[in-house]
Amino acid sequence: MLDYDKEADRYDATRGGEPRAAAAAAAVLALVPLGARGLLDMACGTGTVTSRLTAGRPGLRVTGVDAAHGMTRRAAERVPGAVVRADARRLPFPAHSFDAVSAVWLLHLLDDARPVVAEAARVLRPGGVFVTTVDKAAAHHVGSDIDALTADCRAGHAEDAAERVTRYAAGHGLVPGGTALFRGHGQGSTPRRVAQYIRSGRLYAAGGPRLAERVETLPGPDVPRREPDFTLLAFRRA
Repeated sequence: MLDYDKEADRYDATRGGEPRAAAAAAAVLALVPLGARGLLDMACGTGTVTSRLTAGRPGLRVTGVDAAHGMTRRAAERVPGAVVRADARRLPFPAHSFDAVSAVWLLHLLDDARPVVAEAARVLRPGGVFVTTVDKAAAHHVGSDIDALTADCRAGHAEDAAERVTRYAAGHGLVPGGTALFRGHGQGSTPRRVAQYIRSGRLYAAGGPRLAERVETLPGPDVPRREPDFTLLAFRRA
């Protein structure tokens, strides 16, 4: 996993910045009931999405939480007084504290997403919703020339797989409550970046240096392919 303290200063520039944040926040809010008054944004990072959630729904009180000091420092500049440093697997909030919980691009980073889903369910009030991204790696498979070369080498296990997350949610009394999509602005894959992932062993289960070299020889090694569309699932606490 990346060192998100070190990543904080360049995170926005490499993750689509404000256009991506605006798209993600709008999709999250589309799944949050209009009567919601308190929302917890798990793994809020630099607060780009958190601040958009606050601006996009007057009357909605948004709290951001992140485990990395560098991220919470940046987020606190965007959302003063509403950011807490904490592990999403052990939230410092009482049960039934929020009407909604969001987790944008968190579960795919984890070896085991169950503790995070459990905490989301615990802090939700009855009728509240948990909104999370799923299938992040799969979303990057957009039918490009990169995908054609790497199709047989993709990692099999994804902790944020929709079916897996739905099963985890059901174990804590959360039932499906809707789906939304948002465009991953600035997230189109490039051959050079994918080759780096292959060499690092991230996202790809096989192939090694030879596959990385083949990917790097594709035309336009630094030209982004089509931007992905990411999926959000909502789960309602009965």
